[in-house]
Amino acid sequence: MPERRKRKHRPAAPAPAGATAAAPLTRRERTEAKNEAARAALVPLAEGERPPWVTVAAVVAFLLPVANAVAYAAGGRGNVGTLAFQALLMFSLAWGMWNVRYWAVLGMEAVLALLIVVLAILLLKASTALTVLIVVGVILAAGLLFWKLVKAMARIQMPDEPR
Repeated sequence: MPERRKRKHRPAAPAPAGATAAAPLTRRERTEAKNEAARAALVPLAEGERPPWVTVAAVVAFLLPVANAVAYAAGGRGNVGTLAFQALLMFSLAWGMWNVRYWAVLGMEAVLALLIVVLAILLLKASTALTVLIVVGVILAAGLLFWKLVKAMARIQMPDEPR
Protein backbone atom coordinates (compact mmCIF):
# COMPACT_ATOMS: atom_id res chain seq x y z
CA MET A 1 0.00 0.00 0.00
CA PRO A 2 1.51 3.35 -0.99
CA GLU A 3 2.45 5.75 1.75
CA ARG A 4 0.18 8.78 2.06
CA ARG A 5 1.69 12.21 2.06
CA LYS A 6 0.23 15.35 3.51
CA ARG A 7 -0.68 18.09 1.14
CA LYS A 8 1.24 21.25 1.57
CA HIS A 9 -0.84 24.19 2.67
CA ARG A 10 -0.60 26.74 -0.07
CA PRO A 11 -1.46 30.37 0.47
CA ALA A 12 -4.34 31.78 -1.53
CA ALA A 13 -3.39 33.36 -4.81
CA PRO A 14 -3.17 37.14 -4.57
CA ALA A 15 -6.03 39.09 -6.11
CA PRO A 16 -5.27 40.54 -9.50
CA ALA A 17 -4.26 44.19 -9.49
CA GLY A 18 -7.21 46.54 -9.85
CA ALA A 19 -9.78 43.96 -8.71
CA THR A 20 -12.58 45.60 -6.72
CA ALA A 21 -14.47 42.52 -5.60
CA ALA A 22 -14.37 41.95 -1.84
CA ALA A 23 -12.43 38.93 -0.70
CA PRO A 24 -14.65 36.04 0.39
CA LEU A 25 -14.93 35.54 4.13
CA THR A 26 -13.11 32.66 5.74
CA ARG A 27 -15.03 29.98 7.57
CA ARG A 28 -14.02 31.46 10.94
CA GLU A 29 -15.21 34.93 9.90
CA ARG A 30 -18.56 33.56 8.68
CA THR A 31 -19.04 31.65 11.94
CA GLU A 32 -18.20 34.70 14.03
CA ALA A 33 -20.63 36.81 11.99
CA LYS A 34 -23.40 34.26 12.66
CA ASN A 35 -22.54 34.23 16.37
CA GLU A 36 -22.68 38.03 16.53
CA ALA A 37 -26.07 38.03 14.78
CA ALA A 38 -27.40 35.44 17.26
CA ARG A 39 -26.09 37.46 20.24
CA ALA A 40 -27.64 40.65 18.88
CA ALA A 41 -31.02 38.90 18.54
CA LEU A 42 -31.05 37.78 22.19
CA VAL A 43 -33.54 39.57 24.37
CA PRO A 44 -32.45 39.77 28.02
CA LEU A 45 -34.88 38.47 30.62
CA ALA A 46 -37.18 41.04 32.11
CA GLU A 47 -37.19 41.51 35.87
CA GLY A 48 -38.88 38.46 37.41
CA GLU A 49 -39.21 36.64 34.07
CA ARG A 50 -38.55 32.89 33.97
CA PRO A 51 -38.28 31.08 30.62
CA PRO A 52 -41.06 28.45 30.33
CA TRP A 53 -38.64 25.54 29.85
CA VAL A 54 -36.72 26.53 32.97
CA THR A 55 -40.02 26.36 34.86
CA VAL A 56 -40.70 22.90 33.40
CA ALA A 57 -37.22 21.75 34.43
CA ALA A 58 -37.70 23.15 37.95
CA VAL A 59 -40.97 21.24 38.36
CA VAL A 60 -39.35 18.03 37.05
CA ALA A 61 -36.39 18.49 39.40
CA PHE A 62 -38.83 18.92 42.31
CA LEU A 63 -41.08 15.97 41.43
CA LEU A 64 -38.32 13.39 40.83
CA PRO A 65 -37.11 13.14 44.45
CA VAL A 66 -40.72 13.24 45.66
CA ALA A 67 -41.54 10.27 43.41
CA ASN A 68 -38.39 8.47 44.62
CA ALA A 69 -39.41 8.99 48.25
CA VAL A 70 -42.94 7.72 47.57
CA ALA A 71 -41.55 4.65 45.79
CA TYR A 72 -39.15 3.97 48.66
CA ALA A 73 -41.93 4.35 51.24
CA ALA A 74 -44.11 1.96 49.24
CA GLY A 75 -41.53 -0.78 49.69
CA GLY A 76 -38.91 0.06 47.13
CA ARG A 77 -35.32 -1.00 47.55
CA GLY A 78 -32.35 1.29 47.76
CA ASN A 79 -29.90 2.99 50.02
CA VAL A 80 -31.37 5.81 52.13
CA GLY A 81 -28.11 7.78 51.87
CA THR A 82 -28.18 7.65 48.07
CA LEU A 83 -31.83 8.67 48.05
CA ALA A 84 -31.09 11.59 50.39
CA PHE A 85 -28.15 12.75 48.24
CA GLN A 86 -30.25 12.63 45.07
CA ALA A 87 -33.08 14.50 46.79
CA LEU A 88 -30.72 17.20 48.07
CA LEU A 89 -29.18 17.62 44.61
CA MET A 90 -32.50 17.78 42.78
CA PHE A 91 -34.18 20.07 45.33
CA SER A 92 -31.24 22.48 45.14
CA LEU A 93 -31.43 22.45 41.33
CA ALA A 94 -35.20 23.00 41.50
CA TRP A 95 -34.74 25.98 43.83
CA GLY A 96 -31.99 27.44 41.66
CA MET A 97 -33.99 27.09 38.44
CA TRP A 98 -37.11 28.51 40.07
CA ASN A 99 -35.00 31.56 40.93
CA VAL A 100 -33.46 31.58 37.41
CA ARG A 101 -29.88 30.84 38.42
CA TYR A 102 -27.42 30.02 35.64
CA TRP A 103 -25.57 27.42 37.74
CA ALA A 104 -28.80 25.51 38.37
CA VAL A 105 -29.72 25.33 34.69
CA LEU A 106 -26.18 24.21 33.88
CA GLY A 107 -26.35 21.58 36.64
CA MET A 108 -29.69 20.28 35.36
CA GLU A 109 -28.19 19.99 31.89
CA ALA A 110 -25.34 17.92 33.33
CA VAL A 111 -27.83 15.63 35.09
CA LEU A 112 -29.86 15.28 31.87
CA ALA A 113 -26.73 14.52 29.82
CA LEU A 114 -25.68 11.79 32.27
CA LEU A 115 -29.21 10.38 32.24
CA ILE A 116 -29.24 10.23 28.43
CA VAL A 117 -25.86 8.48 28.28
CA VAL A 118 -26.75 5.93 30.99
CA LEU A 119 -30.11 5.15 29.41
CA ALA A 120 -28.54 4.78 25.97
CA ILE A 121 -26.12 2.22 27.43
CA LEU A 122 -28.95 0.43 29.25
CA LEU A 123 -30.90 0.34 26.00
CA LEU A 124 -28.38 -2.24 24.81
CA LYS A 125 -29.61 -4.62 27.51
CA ALA A 126 -33.35 -4.03 26.99
CA SER A 127 -35.11 -7.38 26.77
CA THR A 128 -38.66 -6.40 25.80
CA ALA A 129 -40.23 -4.03 23.32
CA LEU A 130 -42.00 -2.20 26.16
CA THR A 131 -38.67 -1.57 27.89
CA VAL A 132 -37.22 -0.20 24.65
CA LEU A 133 -40.21 2.11 24.19
CA ILE A 134 -40.02 3.43 27.75
CA VAL A 135 -36.26 4.01 27.63
CA VAL A 136 -36.41 5.69 24.21
CA GLY A 137 -39.31 7.85 25.42
CA VAL A 138 -37.34 9.01 28.46
CA ILE A 139 -34.25 9.66 26.29
CA LEU A 140 -36.32 11.76 23.87
CA ALA A 141 -37.98 13.73 26.68
CA ALA A 142 -34.63 14.35 28.41
CA GLY A 143 -33.06 15.34 25.10
CA LEU A 144 -35.85 17.83 24.37
CA LEU A 145 -35.56 19.37 27.84
CA PHE A 146 -31.77 19.53 27.47
CA TRP A 147 -32.04 21.33 24.12
CA LYS A 148 -34.62 23.80 25.36
CA LEU A 149 -32.51 24.57 28.45
CA VAL A 150 -29.51 25.34 26.22
CA LYS A 151 -31.59 27.95 24.44
CA ALA A 152 -32.90 29.34 27.75
CA MET A 153 -29.35 29.60 29.12
CA ALA A 154 -28.46 31.96 26.31
CA ARG A 155 -31.02 34.41 27.67
CA ILE A 156 -30.09 33.92 31.31
CA GLN A 157 -26.40 34.56 30.48
CA MET A 158 -23.42 33.88 32.66
CA PRO A 159 -23.17 36.37 35.53
CA ASP A 160 -20.11 38.60 35.75
CA GLU A 161 -17.32 37.21 37.88
CA PRO A 162 -16.79 39.03 41.18
CA ARG A 163 -13.73 41.25 41.28
